[in-house]
Amino acid sequence: MKNVSAADFATAVMERSHEVPVVVDFWAEWCGPCKVLGPTLERLADEGSGSWELAKVDVDQNQELAMQFGVQGIPTVVAFKDGEPAGQFTGALPEAQVREFVGALVPSELDLAAERGHQALDLDDEVGAEQIWRAVLERDPGHEIAASGLAGLLLDRGESDAALEILSRAAPTEGIRQLQAAARLSVAGDLTALEAAASNGDLEAKVDYGKALAADGQYEPALEQLLDVVGRREGEPSDDARLVMLDLFELLGPEHPITTTFRRRLASALF
Repeated sequence: MKNVSAADFATAVMERSHEVPVVVDFWAEWCGPCKVLGPTLERLADEGSGSWELAKVDVDQNQELAMQFGVQGIPTVVAFKDGEPAGQFTGALPEAQVREFVGALVPSELDLAAERGHQALDLDDEVGAEQIWRAVLERDPGHEIAASGLAGLLLDRGESDAALEILSRAAPTEGIRQLQAAARLSVAGDLTALEAAASNGDLEAKVDYGKALAADGQYEPALEQLLDVVGRREGEPSDDARLVMLDLFELLGPEHPITTTFRRRLASALF
């Protein structure tokens, strides 16, 4: 446990939280509930044996910090991971709830195992990484780290259906949705051959060609192909093209300039 002020908050909390989670207790000497919660947090931090750290901020001495993090009542507890707030609560909660709050910040046994899969992959041990991730998923089919790691490996092999099956069991976080979009965008076939088929006016071929362009990183040409199919309003191919465009928007992210441009153009084509 350490007392932190505005002078060292950036180092002791924000920077340190890139290494381990840091739980900040905003308190005051005159606050009765603070004196109830404080010992609980300190005991749990000792039990954590360095898996997370406790920092205490006296709001009377650091009013600007309290305002910066929206502290309106005390005690307020804010957790930080990777330099960002990762959860908070206000009031002297029962120990069981405080344990649950802290437990959500600390990597589980399966989290640590899944990270070892990434370490194996960094050493070019694809077989070892796959074995680790599959073992984690046997115990928790929806484990995000293992699911995304294994799905990425399968996508690199061109096994998009298998990747989608793995991802279907995980919670639809942004990262999982992006991998699902990448898997749906994959298409077998030579880019030149697909271009030739598309130039003959075959709308399904144009959709496949759009997917292939996207897989090749040619996002704007891909979206132009797909938008042309959508604009023709010819049943299933048009709807397929629209869905592929939505997958591309998911892959690029909502703030990407290509997304914003083509989302407007898609809306115009549809309405």
